[in-house]
Amino acid sequence: MLLSSSTYFVFLVAVFFLYWPLARRRAVALSVILFANYFFYARWDLAYLVLIPAASTFDFCVGLGLQKAQRSWVRRLLVTASIGMNLSLLAFFKYVPFLLENWASWTGKTAPEWHWTLPVTLSFYVFQSLTYTIDLYRRDSKGTRSYLAHLAAVSFFPTTLAGPITRVQSLIDQMEKRRLLDSADGGRAMFLIGMGLLKKLAIADYLAENLINRVFDFPNLYSGTEVLISVYAYAFQLYYDFSGYSDIAIGSALLLGIKLPANFNLPYTAENLTDFWRRWHITLSNWLRDYLYFSLPGLRSWKVFSYTNLILTMVIGGLWHGASWNFVIWGALHGVGLVIVRLWQSAFANTKGQVWAGFRYVSMFVTFHFVAFAWIFFRAADLDTALSMLSRIASLSVSFVNISVPIGVVLAIGVVAHYFPKSWYEGGLNLYVKAPFYAQAAALAALVFSLGYVVTTGAAPFIYNQF
Repeated sequence: MLLSSSTYFVFLVAVFFLYWPLARRRAVALSVILFANYFFYARWDLAYLVLIPAASTFDFCVGLGLQKAQRSWVRRLLVTASIGMNLSLLAFFKYVPFLLENWASWTGKTAPEWHWTLPVTLSFYVFQSLTYTIDLYRRDSKGTRSYLAHLAAVSFFPTTLAGPITRVQSLIDQMEKRRLLDSADGGRAMFLIGMGLLKKLAIADYLAENLINRVFDFPNLYSGTEVLISVYAYAFQLYYDFSGYSDIAIGSALLLGIKLPANFNLPYTAENLTDFWRRWHITLSNWLRDYLYFSLPGLRSWKVFSYTNLILTMVIGGLWHGASWNFVIWGALHGVGLVIVRLWQSAFANTKGQVWAGFRYVSMFVTFHFVAFAWIFFRAADLDTALSMLSRIASLSVSFVNISVPIGVVLAIGVVAHYFPKSWYEGGLNLYVKAPFYAQAAALAALVFSLGYVVTTGAAPFIYNQF
């Protein structure tokens, strides 16, 4: 059930009208959310009705133990059990095929057949679920004794398909409070959902279908300029696809009175890689920082560990996206880039206010191109394809025969819209929220009708669903 499909919105409307009349009765309302969660997963695969409840129950029991246990060795044992169970699930489904393929390559033997496929949502579910037990272990949250609240929060359907990765305790706290439907939140939710559909269907899917997929599949058939333009186009396709998903997810949760954290903040306006990761997939960046980077050894002893751990964190972040050497290279590139930024900032820490005013724009230009370069490895099917892309760009061959006017217009709109001042977006949002409900409904209906007229190929799966 894609979040951009008509089926999903029928489902969301049904949950909305079932949930709010029962919202004052918290146990019943939580049951509605839990039923909606499991129905949503069952639409993907019935196996989720066993896998997710079993994993959630295990973590709930660990959480109860952490709320009671005082001895440090008991607490370490409990949190280790939770981490081990969740990471074992991820490793079993996601990384065993990768390990078998590489073992076969190194030994020259035939890799054993592997029939298990990665369940959609598992990567995001695992990271989100771990926030609960790790926060309890660190005494950063109080936990819950409500089995129903925990099951509903840890599997909340707008978040576990592709984020935003939300701390489970935050979801529990919101779900356990009695809430009333706020008209401003309702307007904001509808605006976000509309913007998400516009980003996904009108920009991301159009660029993918008419240029990016073709070039990345057969780069040697295209000129260097066409390949380069497709790399730029992919940078914006990925942004509009994933930020569009995040907008729909945040809007969907808001319709149920749940506020999720922001996931994007104009990432291609970043002045360096550190700034980029404060703006791109913010909830994953925060997760890697809070639950991985700060947990690695050596940070308080030798400064060199802060650099090696940063690279290791980004490599692991790359592997989280997929079991492929391409993702390892992508993560390593960002890790090394972040280290270079830190060294640069340390070396020139005392020169603030003395730097050429235009340096900010040079930094933005360099940062964007480094990120776009790394996206080649992120998007390419394998290392050979990524190298072919780079080879075609390096050939400096010039041709625009496959760049049609509509492609150029859509890409230009995507680029310009991204660099609009944020105040313009906030102004549009405030204007929409203050409008009468019938005007809001008419605007959203007009948008959906227009998208239905323009988009003829149907919605493609969101890119991050595969991770």
